[in-house]
Amino acid sequence: MTARQPTILATSGGLRSGERSATAFGPLVHHAVDLSGVHGRRPRVTYIGTATGDAEHLTARMAEAARVAGFDLTALNLFPMPNIEDIQGTLLEQDVVWVMGGSVANLLAVWRVHGLDTILRRVWESGVVLSGVSAGSICWYQGGTTDSFGPELRPVTDALGFLPYGNGVHYDIDKGRRPLMHRLVADGTLPVAHCTDDGVGLVYRGTELVEAVTESPGKGAYIVAREADTAVETRIDPRPLPRTRQQAA
Repeated sequence: MTARQPTILATSGGLRSGERSATAFGPLVHHAVDLSGVHGRRPRVTYIGTATGDAEHLTARMAEAARVAGFDLTALNLFPMPNIEDIQGTLLEQDVVWVMGGSVANLLAVWRVHGLDTILRRVWESGVVLSGVSAGSICWYQGGTTDSFGPELRPVTDALGFLPYGNGVHYDIDKGRRPLMHRLVADGTLPVAHCTDDGVGLVYRGTELVEAVTESPGKGAYIVAREADTAVETRIDPRPLPRTRQQAA
């Protein structure tokens, strides 16, 4: 089962503290699964933790979150070597690919060494839903703002470019990201940018933004466009997602 069109859900959220586990999947992760159209069996989700150096404790937390959610989770590790022989074949069998946050600069470098940039484009075009949080959001765009290089935020402009926009994550939590994004769009370093407060996700069919959704009431999404060498920001009010079964219990 795959989505009807190439689909991306780019987020600043999706994970939360669990009732009986350190990490649980929030409504944004469940929405990524819904977008895949899977039914009649357990959803297949691949977790990619390259941006955290494939930290084992995070992989273990994701596996537990998947167990609670009723998903079959496959972890794709690239350190110290790929743990899957046929990466493309494995990913093409999935419903969702979820990419963890961390260092987007390191993620991009390692992915390109292993040819994962090319593989993920084929997977996306085949209808597997691509999703993720923070670095796992920026990676799908032309670029965005990042602390990959140190505490001072800097631009990254060589992301995968599946989506022809800039991307701003943690827009309401990290106060330096909004003014930097405005400068980068105003001076042409980044194209029109799509940005998310924490808890918000953006749904794309092909390269068209079709909806903003949120698991956190009151949060927003934003489009930052260049007009006469200045940046103009427009707010989008996201559609609230229903709580997960685990949250409602």
